[in-house]
Amino acid sequence: MSSPLRSLFWLALALSVGAAVSLGVTRFAYALLLPGMRADLGWSYTLAGGMNTANAVGYLLGALAMPALMRRVSPAVLLWMGSLLAALFMGLCGFFTDATVLLLQRLLAGVASALVFVAGGLLAARLGSRSPAQAGLLLGVYYGGTGLGITLSALLVPWVLDAFADHTHNWRFAWWALALLCFAATALLRWPARVMVQWEQMPATALATDAPASVVFGWRVFGFALAGYCLFGVGYIGYMTFAVALLRAQGVSALAVTVFYGLLGLAVVASSRIWAGLLNRHQGGGAMARLNALLGLAVLLPAVTQSFAVVVVSGLMFGGVFLSIVASSTALVRHNLPPSAWATGISAFTVVFAAGQIVGPTLVGWIADGAGGLERGLLVSALALWLGAVLAWRQHPLVHEVPAVRS
Repeated sequence: MSSPLRSLFWLALALSVGAAVSLGVTRFAYALLLPGMRADLGWSYTLAGGMNTANAVGYLLGALAMPALMRRVSPAVLLWMGSLLAALFMGLCGFFTDATVLLLQRLLAGVASALVFVAGGLLAARLGSRSPAQAGLLLGVYYGGTGLGITLSALLVPWVLDAFADHTHNWRFAWWALALLCFAATALLRWPARVMVQWEQMPATALATDAPASVVFGWRVFGFALAGYCLFGVGYIGYMTFAVALLRAQGVSALAVTVFYGLLGLAVVASSRIWAGLLNRHQGGGAMARLNALLGLAVLLPAVTQSFAVVVVSGLMFGGVFLSIVASSTALVRHNLPPSAWATGISAFTVVFAAGQIVGPTLVGWIADGAGGLERGLLVSALALWLGAVLAWRQHPLVHEVPAVRS
């Protein structure tokens, strides 16, 4: 690896701490807390899923605000400040038991996580412009940081729950531990934020891209990819919200759950290398379509079998794919739009992603409260992902496909 590329890689890795906070901890760690909170507070699956729906509503609000915010505040600053706010709101969740207040906390954490994730995605795309041959890898490294957050949560939350098992509402100690983890990550983000503040002053014409400068973002021309990405949001979040609850309902031990969730997170980290070439090759919706189809299969497996070995395969497959779909949306924007339109394009995909996530948890929870249980809810999630694959496949590039650049 050359010295310039090594520097870009380390910056992408540092930025990935933001992805760890915004999704890996702020959103996905809740799945580890859900079974205990539901049993302790007497929640239905619908209300339990509603907590992640509230988080997704906040994420949508944050994504909608990003274009206006980025006209006034540097994305690097938004990255760091959003991470700090996410840590604060995570910690506050440990002080309340009222469902309404917890819903509000989850919503505010969602707003903060959107600031982190969108700003980080934009900065990662700018890193990719400095080395087009490795752009897919650099994007994957950033989004793969979510897996680091998932793995750390899988190790931390069960240990805290066990350590404070004799305390009333022991789950609150897990919220506080996760908040401390987010504060530590926020401190680490200061370095890439400081470095990239200077890069943001570079004129857009100095950044490499396949798109002509006259191309602008349009909702209609990206319609199929946006629709496919929305259905990805609907489909994947049901798995991430309820997979642990399903395993616990099937009698799987706490240690086995930790192994399952930890391996899922490690697979997310590894996915940056697995799919880098695919993200570089496809300038249309081909990458998103293929990955959506694979993810649908991963979501289906726990719905049709209780074999723990198969469930582990499902988790590895899911972890190895789902954040690469997020990276595929950023790659699509980077391939087809000039740098001046990247913020608008990434924000638009984040908006539809958030809209899908609003529907997914409550829909799966509502189905799970009925006769079909969580298995039927995951089946609906898989169908949403496969429909998203069909729609994304119809997305054509705005520029002509070119062979992948090889390093």
